[in-house]
Amino acid sequence: MTSNPLLQGVRVLDLSRLLPGPFCTRYLAQMGADVIKIEEPNGGDYARSMSADMFGLVNRGKKSVTLDLRQAGDVELFKKLVVDADVVIESFRPGVMDRLGCGYEVLKAINPRLVFAALTGYGQTGPYRDRPGHDMNYRGYAGELDQTGSAGTGPSVGNLQVADLAGGALSCALGILAALIGARASGVGSFVDVSMMDATLAMQVLSLSHLRSFGRDPARGGDFLSGALPNYSIYECSDGKHLAVGSLEPKFFAEVLKVAGRPDLAKLPCAPGKVGAPLREALVELFKSRTRDDWETLLADEETCVTAILKPSEALQNAQVVARKMVVDDNGKPAFNLPIFFSNAEAVNGRAPKLGADNDAVLGPLRG
Repeated sequence: MTSNPLLQGVRVLDLSRLLPGPFCTRYLAQMGADVIKIEEPNGGDYARSMSADMFGLVNRGKKSVTLDLRQAGDVELFKKLVVDADVVIESFRPGVMDRLGCGYEVLKAINPRLVFAALTGYGQTGPYRDRPGHDMNYRGYAGELDQTGSAGTGPSVGNLQVADLAGGALSCALGILAALIGARASGVGSFVDVSMMDATLAMQVLSLSHLRSFGRDPARGGDFLSGALPNYSIYECSDGKHLAVGSLEPKFFAEVLKVAGRPDLAKLPCAPGKVGAPLREALVELFKSRTRDDWETLLADEETCVTAILKPSEALQNAQVVARKMVVDDNGKPAFNLPIFFSNAEAVNGRAPKLGADNDAVLGPLRG
C-alpha cells in the first residue's frame, strides 16, 4: 500500500452496499481518504456473498466495522464516529436514515461541517423516489437504454453499469469533493442528493443534440457516432474478431484507405443510410480479408483511429494498459489502479477488509 496525501485526513463513513456507493468510495480511498465501511454484523455488505471478487475490487483500501443501526447502542456509536467524520455516504431508499435516527438533520447537529451524500436510483424527491430499481431501470427511464445497440435490433444492456458507475458513482464522488471544498471554506457541510437516473440522463449529450436539431429521437444505431457513418463503425475480420474504425475526420479515413491499399474507395459517398451503403459494403468486404491482429499491426500505429476490439482478458495485457500500470496485484488476482495520475501522489491500493476487521481499532476507543 502506498500513501496518497491528497485526501489524507478526510474520514468517510460508508454505509453503502453492492456496487455504486462502494465504487464511489473506492476512488476516495485510492486518493487517500480514510474510508470506514459500516456493515451489518450478520453477513455485512450483500456483495460479500454475491461475488467475493466484485466485493474485493470495489472495497480495497477500506476499513470495516460492524454496527446494527436498528440497535440504540450502535446508533450512539455511529453518532460518535460522525463527530470526527468529514463524509457520510449511504444508498438506502429515501427516509431510511431518518427512521434509523441517523438522518442528515440529526447528524449535522452533531457535526455542522459534515457532508452527507445520498446515492439513490431516483433521488430524494419526485414520484419515483420510493421505487426500488437497478442499473437497467434507471437507464431505461433516462432514455439511454433505447439508444444502446445496433440498427435493426432491440435495446442491448451490455456489461458496463452505465447508471450505477459512470453516472451515479462518479457523479456522487464529484459532488462529495465539491461539498468538501465548500465545507472547508465555510465550516458548513451539505446534503448531496445524487440520482442515478438523473446522472444517466445528463450524460446524453448527443441524443439531446439530435432532438434539438431535428425534433425527433435518433434511431438506435443511426446517429453519426452510433454506427450510421461507414467511417465510424465496427467491422468483422476474417477470424470473427472485430475492429473499431473510428476514423471520423476525413484525413484519418483517407489514411485508412491509403494504408489498406484501397484509396479508390474515397470516391464513394461517406454518408448515412442508402447513400453510404456502397462504401459500407466495400468496407465490410475489405476488413474481412485479414485477421483482427493483422489489421491492428497494419493500421493502429498509423494516423487512422482504427483499433482492435479486445476481450476483457486481452485488455489487461494491452501494451498501453501495462505501460500506464493500470493493473495491480490484489492477492494474486488482477485489480484496477486509480485511473487518475497525480504528479505528487500515488494511489492507495490496499486489500478489501474482512468483515469487522477494524472493530477494535475504530470502535474500541468509543466504547469506554
